[in-house]
Amino acid sequence: MNIKLAQCFIAVDDHDKALAFYCDALGLEIRNDVSFEGMRWVTVGSPAQPGVEIVLEPPLANPNASPADKQAMAELLAKGMLRGVNFSTDDCDATFEHIRAAGGEVLQEPMDQPYGVRDCAFRDPGGNMLRFTQPIKR
Repeated sequence: MNIKLAQCFIAVDDHDKALAFYCDALGLEIRNDVSFEGMRWVTVGSPAQPGVEIVLEPPLANPNASPADKQAMAELLAKGMLRGVNFSTDDCDATFEHIRAAGGEVLQEPMDQPYGVRDCAFRDPGGNMLRFTQPIKR
C-alpha cells in the first residue's frame, strides 16, 4: 500500500488576506479557486511539493450550519484554536526573518527544541498557528 498526504485544510475568515500571506510571504502558489453556495475554497501549495496542497476554507464549510455554529467557529478561529500547519525549511532563521519582514505575526522566535529541531512560529491572518522547522545538525 502506498499512502501519501494530498491535502490539508485551514480555516480562514478572509481569503484575500490569507492569500496575501500564503502566496506573498510564504511563496506558495494558487492551484485552484472555487466558490459554491456563498463559500470559497482556495487551494495553495509549494512549487517544491506539487502533490501536496493546503485548502483555505471558510471556518465552517457547511451551507446547512446554523448561524450559532458559524459564530462559534468564527470565535474559535479568532482565538487561534482551530488548525495549524508545520512546514519544514532548510534555514529556520532566514525563514523567520523573511516572514517577519513580510508582516507575519510572531508567536515564537527561532529556538532549538529538545526533540531535535530548530523552529519558529507565526499566526496567519486568520489566527492559525504555523510552525517552521529545521532539523538540528549534530
